[in-house]
Amino acid sequence: MLSRSAERLYWLARYLERTENTARLLSVYMNLMFDMPMDVQVSWRNLLTIFGAENAFLKLYDVPNEQNTMRFLLTDTANPGSLFSSLNAARENIRTSREIMPDEAWQQVNEMYLFAKENVNNATNRRGRVLILTEILRGCQRFTGFMSGAMSHDDALRFIRIGRAIERADMTTRILDIATVLLADDRSDKTRQYENTMWMNVLKSLSALLMYRKHRRHRINSGDVLDFLLKDPDFPRSVRYCVKDAEVYIKRLPRSEGLIDNLVVLAESLIAVDIYSIDPLQLHHFLDEIQSSLAVTHNQIASTWFLSST
Repeated sequence: MLSRSAERLYWLARYLERTENTARLLSVYMNLMFDMPMDVQVSWRNLLTIFGAENAFLKLYDVPNEQNTMRFLLTDTANPGSLFSSLNAARENIRTSREIMPDEAWQQVNEMYLFAKENVNNATNRRGRVLILTEILRGCQRFTGFMSGAMSHDDALRFIRIGRAIERADMTTRILDIATVLLADDRSDKTRQYENTMWMNVLKSLSALLMYRKHRRHRINSGDVLDFLLKDPDFPRSVRYCVKDAEVYIKRLPRSEGLIDNLVVLAESLIAVDIYSIDPLQLHHFLDEIQSSLAVTHNQIASTWFLSST
């Protein structure tokens, strides 16, 4: 398989997963903001922090209010991490890989892109945003299901699944990083009263609420949510599951010797950490370490299988 093709498929998966998770998080965060009383310490600035985009936002906008934040994260092409920018990048990668992809896969991604482009002006109001996010979510899920059932499970699909697993694990840690705000020792009494509601929205953002209730069988609390989304071996969006998924598909590729060592260490650290005794600052550092470790694996993948940019 050509290095150029492998790289495009890998980034196609990452950008589409980023598109889907951005849509998930924006949708759920909107609901959270509208459900919470005004004096609860959850703001649109928190959403920028989750995406690691606060500095980039402040270069373009003065105030992190609802309209500016949603425009920046949803449709602003000046933000390379916006949903529209990610979808555009995914479209470009699949457009240049059409010789190894089913035609329907290109059609699905192109239709999502055209839908988002045609409805970009509707993102200025809440109803329009809900419709856009809902359709993008459905489109990403259709694509994932189609690829599993219509593409040969060969090296091409393995690069897609590796990219998806790494991006998904990274995004799960970013969503969980909101816990450093929810669990802060100086949080207000009002915030403490609504913690369960906020954790429920964290679970919803990862489509994890039903599986959490099925396997934990008791009330939602911070420790159990963190433990489930970081360490559960069976839930497809938990960090541990994604790390194992990436490990499995990397091992099936040629010249993969030594490439899973970093992931093995990461999986061991996930199993070893005691989530119930960790404080918010330690949690923040641990999530940063996971993201850094995933970046190491990405660099190993790029240096092993992709063409050098130099």
